[in-house]
Amino acid sequence: MTFISGINPKLGVTAEIAPLRGECGIGAMMPWAGKLWFVTFVGHTGRSGAGTGLYTLDENLSMEKHPASVVGTYANRWIHSATDQLVIGPHLVDPNGNVRTVPDLIPHRLTATMDHHEDLVNKVSYVTMEGLILELDLRTLEVRTAFNMLRELDLPPGTQPHFKAGFTTNGRIIVGNNTYDERDHKGEWTGGILAEYHEGKWSILEKTGFMEVFGRRNLGGTTFAIGWDRRSAILRTLIDGQWTRYRLPKASSGYEYYWSLEWTRIREMEHERYIIDASGMFYEVSPVSYEGRVWGLRPVSTHLRVVPDFTIYRGMLVMGGNQVSPNMELDWWRSDRTENEGKDTGGTLDLNARMDNNPLAGEPQTGLWFGAMDDLWTKFGKPKGWGGVWWEDAVKGGEPSDPFLMTGFERKSMHLSNSSDHPVSIRVEIDFLGNGSWKTYDVIEVAAGGYAAHAFPEGFSAHWIRLVADKDCIASGYFHYT
Repeated sequence: MTFISGINPKLGVTAEIAPLRGECGIGAMMPWAGKLWFVTFVGHTGRSGAGTGLYTLDENLSMEKHPASVVGTYANRWIHSATDQLVIGPHLVDPNGNVRTVPDLIPHRLTATMDHHEDLVNKVSYVTMEGLILELDLRTLEVRTAFNMLRELDLPPGTQPHFKAGFTTNGRIIVGNNTYDERDHKGEWTGGILAEYHEGKWSILEKTGFMEVFGRRNLGGTTFAIGWDRRSAILRTLIDGQWTRYRLPKASSGYEYYWSLEWTRIREMEHERYIIDASGMFYEVSPVSYEGRVWGLRPVSTHLRVVPDFTIYRGMLVMGGNQVSPNMELDWWRSDRTENEGKDTGGTLDLNARMDNNPLAGEPQTGLWFGAMDDLWTKFGKPKGWGGVWWEDAVKGGEPSDPFLMTGFERKSMHLSNSSDHPVSIRVEIDFLGNGSWKTYDVIEVAAGGYAAHAFPEGFSAHWIRLVADKDCIASGYFHYT
């Protein structure tokens, strides 16, 4: 079987080209019952035949479309330990590879599956792109709506939901919605969130796009969530019931708009090591936390791919993709969705109004990439990127900024500006131990309406860096790593 740069064209999947050219991505992959299972997603549900489905790949890399396959928008996978079942798309797969499909789940755009927050033995929960949390009773296959995020949370009027992530831990439900466009970049909130259900009520933790939430219940029980705003990529951690915010550089701005972000994930790879994909950069981090802090997060490499999921199969690193998609634009957003509990009913297609967003793409297609874990270090781009802690922000004097990642980059520069009518002194602090023990690196004076730059010595590094202004000001603090 011929591979070219980790890709075999025989293992690609395609969607129909007429009459509805659309999206064709590999949403979720999981090794199970001796095979690699994966599901694909089209842009919207209600498209008869206009997509792909459920596939398996065996140890000989022979691919088959499963007889239980259905067309839909699916990017969820989970192992339900109590019943030994793979949950993928609307399907349940037992240890022998027997598949049951839950009819009531087929119409929903399923973006995440998680253990039920109360009944871990008999139920699982699903997040839908429209913001529903559905509960599936694994004994009866009954599906019920537990929560509708459009009703539970105080979101801006007209929010177009694009929920991508869900995770449960110690009775909490944590969800992410990656809605984000130019209005957010300019300071208007359009509905992107990181939110949690805790002690019987919902609350919003962040008002910006969030893509993924994942963690372990042992090894310290740290939960990780990734998102972004105009300043930087964002990493939130939940340790011992406390949330902390860190900021990470962006390797690309090609993932800023929420439709362009299909999908970034956090996965456990190579035995108790997490790989995080955020804003075009892979990071490695341990699931273990010490002293209430994330320990040893470091960048691995940059990449240009859209990687909806990645896993290990028979010792190989396997990445799904979302490559060439014409992305036909259709009037699918229904004004009656709220009344229908956010369910995507497919809408009525106005074929006279349709158009191809990418008229240079013909056949919707994608494929699998095969390699070794070490390829992330040796065959992808070197770590580099940009981001900051302030972007023309109203900064409170004496209040430290969020920590910004500093380790793992060869060359580093810092840019500071002060748009206030008075000078400010900005204290640069570093945490070289990674445990929150901050030390002063320098104090930089920035004149009223002024700008200052600093190049760190080549080879200088610390885990984290942060900024503290001596008085209230309008400031920017930004870093470029090359």
